[in-house]
Amino acid sequence: MRPFNIRNIPIDPPLVLSPMAGVTDFTFRRLLKRRGGIGMTVSEFISVEGMTRNSPQSKRMMRFLEEERPFAVQIFGANVKRMAMAAEMAEDVGADILDVNCGCPAPKVVKKGGGSGLLRNLPLLEEILKEIKSAISIPLTLKIRSGFSNSDINCVDVAKLAEQCGVEHLALHGRTREQRYTGLADWDLVKEIKDAVSIPVSGNGDVTSVESALQRFEETSCDGILIGRGAMQNPWLFRQIQDALEGREPYEPTLQDKQEVLLEFFELLREDMPELPALGKMKQLAGQFTKGLRGGAKFRQTLYHSQSAEEILENIGIYFDTLGRGETFGDDKIESDSDLELDSCDALSSCGPSAADRVDGPAGKSVSRAEA
Repeated sequence: MRPFNIRNIPIDPPLVLSPMAGVTDFTFRRLLKRRGGIGMTVSEFISVEGMTRNSPQSKRMMRFLEEERPFAVQIFGANVKRMAMAAEMAEDVGADILDVNCGCPAPKVVKKGGGSGLLRNLPLLEEILKEIKSAISIPLTLKIRSGFSNSDINCVDVAKLAEQCGVEHLALHGRTREQRYTGLADWDLVKEIKDAVSIPVSGNGDVTSVESALQRFEETSCDGILIGRGAMQNPWLFRQIQDALEGREPYEPTLQDKQEVLLEFFELLREDMPELPALGKMKQLAGQFTKGLRGGAKFRQTLYHSQSAEEILENIGIYFDTLGRGETFGDDKIESDSDLELDSCDALSSCGPSAADRVDGPAGKSVSRAEA
């Protein structure tokens, strides 16, 4: 499978870290990028209401490092002028690509017409895309779902509309808004879109292994694949897929690798935020990284009850030392994928208000809905 271009920007390898609210922030993206195999990173989805009202939090969400390039900022909303203004702001901070979210199923986003709500208002979507296209010089891309409801699968029509509006890459999550994250993603629709438009098309949904990625490339002839939840459970998944695409044996992380990625993640968190929120984020994401290891549920409990950075580090050491000696930890069970399922659009919002939870308070101050 060859790399593809979004205009003149190579996506190499053709693997994208899919945006996830509360997850794919500055820290997480750096951690995953260092594992290798990621052709493009994308910000968390950012509310244009916050961005265009000078919300400090929204500006913070657009931060990135040169090592992340190519880097896309993803925005959501339903106000035409604010969508265009936010797109200009993303270009001004140096983003390589501007991506519009037309897939989030969260009720708090949809009820204001944003996210997958745009799938049932194609005239508004067309107006938004044309306005953004005229406002920026960087490529415009779009992420969509297969339809708003199971009885209205309109992704092919949306893809054709997007291409006519100047969109230069389209990503499909093959579930409807009604499905949210239940059932299986329909990758046949990725192929239908690929056959219907001339712009690059990528697929998203249920890619959690090297085998599933290779199968999707083969079956759909898609240009790229977006991976979200699978990367949370296996930070080396992108590298493993790249290895397979390039004819190498996929890299298998050692027990030491898995310990080191936890320690590195916590170090990055502590560099980027005060200790209390760093502890919260660590508690909520660390258990994902230990998927496939014995006693993962018990390990998460010990992290959850840790009250300081020192205690977190001590418990990580105890857990991996125990496994390294071949001893039992907790119930010693290995959890299945379903035990670790998360809702990508609302993921982990309890460790702080996600983009979908934030609304604008006085003077553009970003506050959570619980505070508003």
